[in-house]
Amino acid sequence: MSPLPEPVRRLAAWCVVVLLVTAVAYIVIWLCVTFQTALTAILLAVLGAALLRPVHRRLVDWHVQRSLAAGLTCVAVVAVFGGAGYIVVTALIDTGDQIVESLRQAVRDLARLVGAPGTTLDDLITRGWDLLRRFGGGAASGVVSGISLLSQVLTIALLALLLLFFFLRDSGRVLDVLRDIAPGDSAGTLEAVARRAFEAVEGFMRGTTIVALIDGVFITIGLLVLQVPGAFGLGALVFVGAYIPYLGAFLSGAVAVLVALADRGLAIALWTLGVVLAVQTLEGNVLQPVIQSRTVRIHPAVVLVALTAGASVAGILGMLLAVPFTAAAVGIAGELRSRYGRSGTPAGSPPAAPDS
Repeated sequence: MSPLPEPVRRLAAWCVVVLLVTAVAYIVIWLCVTFQTALTAILLAVLGAALLRPVHRRLVDWHVQRSLAAGLTCVAVVAVFGGAGYIVVTALIDTGDQIVESLRQAVRDLARLVGAPGTTLDDLITRGWDLLRRFGGGAASGVVSGISLLSQVLTIALLALLLLFFFLRDSGRVLDVLRDIAPGDSAGTLEAVARRAFEAVEGFMRGTTIVALIDGVFITIGLLVLQVPGAFGLGALVFVGAYIPYLGAFLSGAVAVLVALADRGLAIALWTLGVVLAVQTLEGNVLQPVIQSRTVRIHPAVVLVALTAGASVAGILGMLLAVPFTAAAVGIAGELRSRYGRSGTPAGSPPAAPDS
């Protein structure tokens, strides 16, 4: 019996590889869902450490003891993010009714303009809640049990804050641990990969925060000039939505335009659309390249796939965490490619001697 042709054997080998990778990915995702509370706290602490490491490093440079510097940084986190969260929530609560009523009026106007069956306000609201329940998955079912959800959020927040303290204080020891557990002579590669991944997350978080703040401020100013109701709440929504690339900006901008359409008419709605597009264009062509020029640049298609995967696994929280860790994965791949290239040998290694 003759052996299989070479192309068939290669195809079979690739199928085995794909099945093994899929099985490993499924097990990893199952473990992440099973231990989602602890994993979420760890990931949030890593993001916080990536964002706040410059603050901790500056305190250490000022001869502040590392533990005290980490503690002061955590206190600053609670003060700053607690205050910012209070401002955002207060702005949304104060103007929330007005925004919701404006959105209802905009939906009524659009439904009356379209005049198609099934586009009444009640139908659209029902369909919207149905999509939200499907999209949120387990997160939406947890909202029903409010006390359980609140306790889970508080547990994650407290655990993340404690982990953030240890991550900041012991950041210098992590590389030592990686060197100790690295097999053979791979310590240098493992250290470089870890540095590249953390720098990618650090750059993404710092750049996204700056861009989100600029977007929120400029759009809020534009809405105030146009006298759009709920300008501060809409600006807060833009700031939060900026952490979800592309989709967050689109949704927050659409809400602002609909509110302007309902309360101020078509002309102001078009001006609002112009403000949103101008800010988004400034962000995409100026802010993002300048602010994040030293970080890993991710193709928009990869970002959309990561957002979809994160949403399917962990809802909105998965969307928030998907992109920074995709940036880390891209950074790791870039570091490995620069070290080993396509030949599989470390860069800079002497070429093999030719056969005599």
